[in-house]
Amino acid sequence: MLRPLITSVALICAFSSSAAESAKPDPEGPGIVVTLWSKGSMPGQPVKGTERTLPARGDEVIRLTDISEPSFTVYRAESAKPAPAVIISPGGGYGGLAYNKEGTEVAAWLNKLGVTGVVLKYRVPNNREGAFQDIQRAIRLVRHRAAEWNIDRAHVGVMGFSAGGHLSARLSVHAVAATYARIDAADDQPLRPDFAVLGYPAYLDEGLVPLVDGQTAPTFIAHAEDDKRFIKGSDAYFAALKGTKAPHTFFRCATGGHGHGLRSEKDVKVWPDKCRDWLTQIGVLASAR
Repeated sequence: MLRPLITSVALICAFSSSAAESAKPDPEGPGIVVTLWSKGSMPGQPVKGTERTLPARGDEVIRLTDISEPSFTVYRAESAKPAPAVIISPGGGYGGLAYNKEGTEVAAWLNKLGVTGVVLKYRVPNNREGAFQDIQRAIRLVRHRAAEWNIDRAHVGVMGFSAGGHLSARLSVHAVAATYARIDAADDQPLRPDFAVLGYPAYLDEGLVPLVDGQTAPTFIAHAEDDKRFIKGSDAYFAALKGTKAPHTFFRCATGGHGHGLRSEKDVKVWPDKCRDWLTQIGVLASAR
């Protein structure tokens, strides 16, 4: 159980045979790839084309787009007992995914904390409703297969960056009914994440703030003030969170801009330590120790 803590500091998963899963080694790492939807079962609008990598920009970021077969990759933490898990949604303005910088690199960091990282490839480009169905399916699959992957079903959270932060927040405030019809037993699992981590989230002020209530998942936000375009959304979202009884924290600092992931050398560089401390305070990391 998450221990009560309210912080207003301004540092601001057996799976049925009909399921859409295929498990195989990830060619880019030791994870297990799980396809979200079986052939013909994916709801909503599909994405045309085949997954591809966008041209390099000289910043060592792998950017993927045309995600026509949504999936996630499980990077298991080394733990003798069930470990917490986090579904990681990379950002990219819903046009692509900064897959390593805001996905696999984050999973590696979580593994060091004793947390299983689940990197989500949701539908892009320009398919917000499809992406939302993807993250809903993902959290249900992770919970349904928790025993197989040595995951603590009581501690399954979400973490997202930029557009992925918006997607994670959206799941946190829309956690009652799915936006697709039941497919199999996995869809009997709850949708609400046990906690949420939002890194420089985008678009939070576009309809999410009025939906925040006492059922919204405990949330940690990290955002730099010089991210002028999106900081106002985090401010408004956190102001709404403060009116609830769940443990919420905003790590708000002066510099860091947008899209840094774990790579910044500016003030925001300490956000992983702040997040680790928060996860410990609310009892998530304690279950992995």
